Amino acid sequence: MNPIAPVATLAAALALCGTAGAQPFPAKPIRILVGFTPGGATDLAARFHAQKLSETIGQQVIVENRPGNGSMLAAEAVARSAPDGYTLLVANVTIAMPSMFKKLSFDVRKDLAPVSLVGFGQVALLAHPSLPARSVKEVVALAKRKPGTLNYGSSGTGAFTHLAMALFESMAKIEMVHVPYKGSSQANIGVTTGEVDLVFASPASAIGLVKQGRLRFIAVSGTTRSTLTPDTPTMAEAGITGYDATSWYGMLAPGASPRPALSKLGEESAKALAAADMKERLLNQAIDPAKGGIEEFAAVLAAEIPKWEKVIAAARIPPQ
Repeated sequence: MNPIAPVATLAAALALCGTAGAQPFPAKPIRILVGFTPGGATDLAARFHAQKLSETIGQQVIVENRPGNGSMLAAEAVARSAPDGYTLLVANVTIAMPSMFKKLSFDVRKDLAPVSLVGFGQVALLAHPSLPARSVKEVVALAKRKPGTLNYGSSGTGAFTHLAMALFESMAKIEMVHVPYKGSSQANIGVTTGEVDLVFASPASAIGLVKQGRLRFIAVSGTTRSTLTPDTPTMAEAGITGYDATSWYGMLAPGASPRPALSKLGEESAKALAAADMKERLLNQAIDPAKGGIEEFAAVLAAEIPKWEKVIAAARIPPQ
């Protein structure tokens, strides 16, 4: 009797058993990390998407907030997690600003893989009502008359709201004092109480306060007006020609994650984003839904990293 035959037969049987018993991805709950505090635009985009993705993908999708280091604490945790598709990151455009950080233990281009864009958004330039400036031109004029006296809040050093304001300073050739907070909610409170003069924030988070007369819209940061604030001009319309600070919200996975898992996540994300109720929830937060899928996000990420490298260098913001 050939002693090799039983071994080969056993191996084949085990292989068949393994194939038959293998569970399609995903076979357990998925966790999404968000590098910001609850309540901000990135957090809401993640939660809306997670809820709808749970329905389309057939597994619970849990969102966990892990703020810190300009949102990079959560990004690092995902980059270093098991590359199996079960730990994901929903980030905003800050993830495309690695040059803002001098000590990152991971490479955004290599250690994180784009899965799907969730949506695009812009922020609104808001002022406390006591500020004697009602337009971008008046803010610029005031800042030039009193250099270094106006201040502005942001959701943290290196955050999108910081870079959007730094771009404004650079293009308008003005200097203001940056006051970083630990999240967008705190920054919004700071401008509402008059602790800071200006802030860039989601139009959706501020529209109620504007209607109450506690804040004032000055301009929006994108290339088109916000559907929530159609009477508010863009920064470019208001005099800062060529200004564009459009944020986006996207889902990423560890870089070495298997392609089939990434493809499945991208496909299910696209299904979730195509749902009418999902689109409505995002639009109500001034977020334009994306198409979803790997290809769209990969193209955006490839263009955004070099763009923001130039912005950071031009604004002379040292790595944090």
